Amino acid sequence: MEQQERIKTMEALLDTARAAIDALNDALDGYEKVREGIDRLEEYYTGDDWRKDFEDDEAGCLPVTLKRGVLSEDGIYDLLEDDREVLVRLLETAADILRRG
Repeated sequence: MEQQERIKTMEALLDTARAAIDALNDALDGYEKVREGIDRLEEYYTGDDWRKDFEDDEAGCLPVTLKRGVLSEDGIYDLLEDDREVLVRLLETAADILRRG
């Protein structure tokens, strides 16, 4: 590869990597901000309150205008599973990169 072409290629790699790292840092900042909320959702879902709220909804005790995706049988469960999968992916990716490094 000719020198100027090599420099252009490396410059493009640098720009792409910088953008990806900045985006990942921003995403991790956002994730850290909602992490406490995810823990609260898990406590709610595994505790007595979710079951009571679910049963009251099934019995028609809640207003029809109330947004209640949180009461779906899969909503929180799927979110918690996705959260665990993302964490495993982060660990595996980091371990792979550090092993190669």
